[in-house]
Amino acid sequence: MNFSETWREYFKEVGAISQFTLRFFQQSFKPRNEWGEFIRQCYIIGYQSLPLIGLTGFIMGLVLTMQLRPSLIEYGVESQLPAMVGIAIVREIGPVITALIFAGKIGSSIGAELGSMRVTEQIDAMEVSGTNPFKYLVVTRVLAAMVMLPILILLSDAISLYGSFIGVNIRGFTSFSLFWNLVFDRLEFGDVLPAFIKSFFFGFAVGIIGCYKGYFSSKGTEGVGRSANTAVVVGSIVVFFIDLIAVQITDILGLN
Repeated sequence: MNFSETWREYFKEVGAISQFTLRFFQQSFKPRNEWGEFIRQCYIIGYQSLPLIGLTGFIMGLVLTMQLRPSLIEYGVESQLPAMVGIAIVREIGPVITALIFAGKIGSSIGAELGSMRVTEQIDAMEVSGTNPFKYLVVTRVLAAMVMLPILILLSDAISLYGSFIGVNIRGFTSFSLFWNLVFDRLEFGDVLPAFIKSFFFGFAVGIIGCYKGYFSSKGTEGVGRSANTAVVVGSIVVFFIDLIAVQITDILGLN
């Protein structure tokens, strides 16, 4: 495949994902709403992802604290450690790392599940039976990802800060109340709001890409594996692009 064909395939894929996204918005406002499936997907996507997200967040806060301590001691500002870790986790590290873990777990799961349904003709059977498979399979999963990822990020931030508290007390002593006072004294509204808003876009990107790759999967079991893999890769790249755009917007609005 030469250079021009590569770019042609790239723009073709972008156009197909754009049409898929437009179809999602069109179907979202049409009756009938699949509330039962939406709640079930919230449980699968959110609750069942919490152990992995929580463990990752705890280790992230603990390691970040232990890595920053020597540098801050060298410059004589060790007392600023809780505040620095809190700002780093809430503003950037927590949302992005959690979204990447989410893309790896949920993006691949959605891609493999819908891909299996496509190659075994279950989606075709739903269309023949009069069920709207796009509404039932895609809309519910994307909305569940949009709702649950911000909640997971908030929980991950809290667990990360608790891990940071333990890291601070490994080689010193800081009371629980003092630690949290130091963290929240430096956090501002402009630190929390942009991170919370972009988490919805992270969830949407991971959900829509996972569903797209799985919904149009082909070539049997090989295609299912490829769909799961590309859902993770593309979802992770889009998360970084969204984060880059969010940083530029917050900088323009003066929220940094």
